[in-house]
Formats: sequence, C-alpha cells, structure tokens
Amino acid sequence: MKLYNTVSKKKEEFIPLEEGKVKMYVCGPTVYNYIHIGNARPMIVFDTVRRYFEYKGYEVNFVSNFTDVDDKIINKAKEEGVEASAISTKFIEECKKDMEAMNIKPATKHPLATEEIPGMVDMIKTLVYKGYAYDKDGTVYYRTRKFKDYGKLSHKNIDDLRTGERELKVTGENEKEDPLDFVLWKPKKEGEPAWESPWSAGRPGWHIECSEMAKKYLGEEIDIHAGGEDLIFPHHENEIAQSEAVTGKTFAKYWLHNAFLNIDNRKMSKSLGNFRTVRQISEQFDLQVLRFFMLGAHYRSPLNFSADLMSSAKNGLERITNAADHLKFYISKAQNVTATQEEKKKLEEMIMFKASFEKAMDDDFNTADALAAIFDLVRFINSSTDENSTKEYLQGLFDFLKELTGVMGIIVEKEEEILAADIEKLIEERQNARKEKDFKRADEIRDELLAKGIVLEDTREGVKWKRA
Repeated sequence: MKLYNTVSKKKEEFIPLEEGKVKMYVCGPTVYNYIHIGNARPMIVFDTVRRYFEYKGYEVNFVSNFTDVDDKIINKAKEEGVEASAISTKFIEECKKDMEAMNIKPATKHPLATEEIPGMVDMIKTLVYKGYAYDKDGTVYYRTRKFKDYGKLSHKNIDDLRTGERELKVTGENEKEDPLDFVLWKPKKEGEPAWESPWSAGRPGWHIECSEMAKKYLGEEIDIHAGGEDLIFPHHENEIAQSEAVTGKTFAKYWLHNAFLNIDNRKMSKSLGNFRTVRQISEQFDLQVLRFFMLGAHYRSPLNFSADLMSSAKNGLERITNAADHLKFYISKAQNVTATQEEKKKLEEMIMFKASFEKAMDDDFNTADALAAIFDLVRFINSSTDENSTKEYLQGLFDFLKELTGVMGIIVEKEEEILAADIEKLIEERQNARKEKDFKRADEIRDELLAKGIVLEDTREGVKWKRA
C-alpha cells in the first residue's frame, strides 16, 4: 500500500509503527455553525481511508477532535447572548447528526479542546523550559527559528514565511522576538472564557490543541496525520514544531492532505453567496449522494461541486443500489438450493473485481478507480442473474457487493420502513387479539411495532399510531 506523503512529496510504502495497527489523527471542525461541504470532504475521505485499513485487517485508533474554543465561537455566542459552551455543544451535536447521515463512523475518540487544556498547559511549560517558548506579559510565543526543521512540511523557506492568518494575535508584533513567532497561550479579554495557567488566565492557541490531543490519545509518534490542504501551513507546520520540540521524536510518519473543493468553479465563500452547509445539501439530496460524489475524484485532486454534478452522482449511486435491490428481490424469490457448477465458477471470478478494487485503493486510496471496479461488478451482477439464479449464488454476489461498497461507506442494505398498510393490518390483528382476551399476542404486536419505530396510542376514537 502506497501513500502520498506531503513531507516527501512522493508516494511511500505504508509501514506502520506497530505491526497490524494504525494510529491516525484527523483535524476536526471548529464548531460555531453547521458544517459546510468543505468540512465534509476530509471527513468522508479519511473515514474511507480508515475503513480500508480496517478492511485490510488493521486495528485503527482514529482520533478526530472538535475545536470548541475559538474566536468564531466566542463571537457567535456574543451575537446570541449565550455562553460560548452553549454554541459549541449545540453544533457538536448537529455535526454528529450530519456525520451520521454521511455514514461517517464515530472516531475512536472525539476529544474536545476545552477538556484537554491542563495537558496543553503542561506541553507549553515543557516548551518554555526547553527554550522553545517565552512569556511576554501573559502571552506565550513559540520561537519558530529555534526549530531547525521548520518548513519541512510546507516546503517553505523560513525567511520567506509570513505568519498564518488564523494565528491568535494579541497586542502587536512588537511584543514578539521575531515576527514569525506564533502564539501558544493568550490572555483573556473581557467576556471571554478563560482557564488558569502560570502565565495568565486565558486560553490556548489553536495549534497547541491538536499537538496535545494527538499525543494524549495516540502517543508521541503516530502513523498518519491528515486534514485539508489549507491546514498544511501554518497549522500542521506549527504542530510539528511544537510536538517534535517537546518529544524529540518524529511526530507523524505520513501526512495526508485532501485538495480544495470549489462551488460552480469558484472558491466557496459567504461573500460570493455560494456557501453551502451539509444540512442545506441534505434538503436536496440524500447525503449518501454527497459521499458518493466526494469519492468520485481522487482526494488529492481539486473537486468542483455543482447541482448538475450531484445529479450525475445520484444516478451513479442508484446504479449500485438498484443492482443490490434486484439481488435482494431475486433472493426473496429464489429456491434455497446449492449453486450450480457454472454459478460457482462465476463466484470464483469475483477475485478479479476484488483485485481491481484493492489495486486502486492500495495506490494512495484512489477511490475513483475503486468505484470503477464496483461498477464493473455491478455490470457483471446485472448480466449474470435472473429469476432462475440460485439463492446461494445470489447471496454470494450480494455479500461481495456489500463488502466492497461498505469500504466506501456506501449503504446498499437499509432497514426497510414498514408500510402504513402493514401497520394497520397489525393494529387490526391486535384489536382482535384483545377482544379474544389474548393479551399476550396483543402485547407482542405492540412490541413488534415499537421495535420498528411505530408508537401506538389507545384513545377513545380508536388506536392511533405515529413513527418514533
């Protein structure tokens, strides 16, 4: 398996730090609003990377944080007249709903920055002790030039660098020993949340948060650190400087970054009026379509989003789900007999599709080519099955399709929603059971419906029902 490493700017063979295990950190969103589709791309891409490692038999420790203290969160809280924690708590829950709808697996750990501040303070203390950081009137800065490898990720020369736009700035450049130094700790302003530290009551800089959370939950050395390419500089560059100065070890062995996403061939921004949240997209499309669309391009290729391209993705996804539905229909009608010799031979041909799929994914997670292999499988399924196929053969094909689509996070077997007519039929059966004083059966029907998300309410006008 080869991965494109941003540090070396080439594909490298993946060799884990510990055999059979992968330690992976992905920068999560700042939770001050609903996540936008730019946030969704790394979520979908690196969830798929995780799924593929698990498919290959690796035990994956996958950590992705929520940045729940930030200027944007504080400003939103001031606008709404609430505590900053109320904003972050609300939008973490909304983010999780969107992630579930995109079929993104929960991380092994979703740390919150505000819950890890004591560890960040300890990390900053170590940097000060080692001479990599200094205190100026309660603000702690990192001495960028002291870290000899600064710029190795972004491939920038330190003398050509300018500090990142998202840096937490304070009273001015004149406080710093060097304009390139960045903030590790900043004192609080009026009305801001704050935590105690040896330097001032305040809060950590953005960069130190991820360094501490990765170290705490994955260790001083990790296999993969990932995120959008907009994070390469300064965020990930600064993470490396902080982490490696503290531990003296290589922070992450492989750095993976997904490319930007544009809207109708223009950069997404509120000023252009083309800002799209995942929640807005869900009003037009099932979010499985968004996931399928995102995986239709290699993660390192720029991706353009448009309604037309989403409609094409919807059609492509339906080709896969329709094949699965046809298989399920044939399975429900098929005789439960052993597969014929010809069918067994066809099942053996599945190795061909699996090889194509794995070849694509082993080549730096080429999801576009992996989906092409799945479409080849779909064509094979459509041309080699009918009402005369045996159940064993049909089930074998379905299980194989489900396995490969599962790596992509594409759902081909949804729980079927019980139809209204079937609900009414069961209610009628329950009423008859009650008349005959068969209360055991009546209770069984109520429980059966409840298990399917149907709640019954006995009223004077009769039995009413609703979906939970």
